[in-house]
Amino acid sequence: MRSRRRRMVDLAAAGYTLSGLRQFPAAVTTNDGGRSNGLITLSAGTASIISEAPRVEIGITKYNFSHDLVLNSGVFAMHLLGSGDLLDRSLRIIQTLAGSSGRDGDKMNSLATSEGVTGVPILADALAYVEGRVIGALDLEENTIFVADVVAAGRLNDGGRLSIGEAWARLPGHWVEAYERNHLMQVNAARRQRGLPERDEQ
Repeated sequence: MRSRRRRMVDLAAAGYTLSGLRQFPAAVTTNDGGRSNGLITLSAGTASIISEAPRVEIGITKYNFSHDLVLNSGVFAMHLLGSGDLLDRSLRIIQTLAGSSGRDGDKMNSLATSEGVTGVPILADALAYVEGRVIGALDLEENTIFVADVVAAGRLNDGGRLSIGEAWARLPGHWVEAYERNHLMQVNAARRQRGLPERDEQ
């Protein structure tokens, strides 16, 4: 008879394996009823193997203001950020979208944008983007995974993709410290929803 005891997970090995899938930061923007917002995620990816009918997926924690906007509107755009000549503009996007909550004010008005076909903001300084309409969502304790049909896409600028390692190495140290303090609140919200104890520090 197979044992039903919960096996201990090698968390170091799990972290190493899963972090290898989160190489490129993506900027996600959305709009609901005239309210726009955005965030930075490492969870975006493709959701189809059919090249002529692409789909995109993102996971957004319920702590994030953008979660409810995507849930209500069913639309979002996912942007790749660029390195090289785009690096400074990419770092500005990261600092703007990941540095504060949309609940505290409009984060989008300082960024150059155009309106996408679904009404979401398209970031002019991104490397490339896909825009999607949600066709399905998986509701979990801490987050929701959204899958969307790609309804528009574009290559906005030339250059290579910005990796999370390069971005983190070039972001100002004081900004990273502030981000990590704020991120701890998000982590603890997720831990509470999973029935896990909160952490005092990262």
